[in-house]
Amino acid sequence: MIELTTQPIDFTLVTDSVRTHVAGAVVLFMGTVREFTGDAQTSSLEYEAYPSMALQAMQQLETEACEKWPLHKVSMVHRTGHLDLGEIAVAVAVSAGHRKEAFEAGQWLIDALKERVPIWKKERYANGSTEWVHPDETNAGKRVGTPQGGAS
Repeated sequence: MIELTTQPIDFTLVTDSVRTHVAGAVVLFMGTVREFTGDAQTSSLEYEAYPSMALQAMQQLETEACEKWPLHKVSMVHRTGHLDLGEIAVAVAVSAGHRKEAFEAGQWLIDALKERVPIWKKERYANGSTEWVHPDETNAGKRVGTPQGGAS
C-alpha cells in the first residue's frame, strides 16, 4: 500500500496490509502532529504534495528497501491537507522474517521519505504565524520561506 490521502490514516489497516504468516516481525512507524517544535507552540500542520511525483518516489523507496533488506511487505501512507494536534501525518509499516531487518528498514524508509519525497509541511503556530519547514540532515527541521523538496 503506497498512498497519499486527505483522510485520517487508519494505522490498523496499514499494519494489517503488511502482515503475513511468513513474517516474524511487523514494524509500524507513525508520525503525529505534536504541540511543540523546539520553543514554538504548534496549533496545526498543513501538508502539500506533488501527487504523481510523490507516489513514484514512494514506490522507488519501496523497491530500494526490498533490495536492501529481506522484506515481505511494505506500506507507506502520507496525509495531505490540514492536520490538527495528535493526528497521524504518516504511517510506514514493514514485515520481515526477523525484527532487526524490520526495524532497520522501517527507520530507513521514514528517513528517506522525509528527504526524497516531494511533500511539504507548513507549521501553523499558536501565535497565528506560519512557516514552511524542510528537514535538514538531523531531521530537526529547517525553516524556509517557500516549499522545497523534502517531506513531513
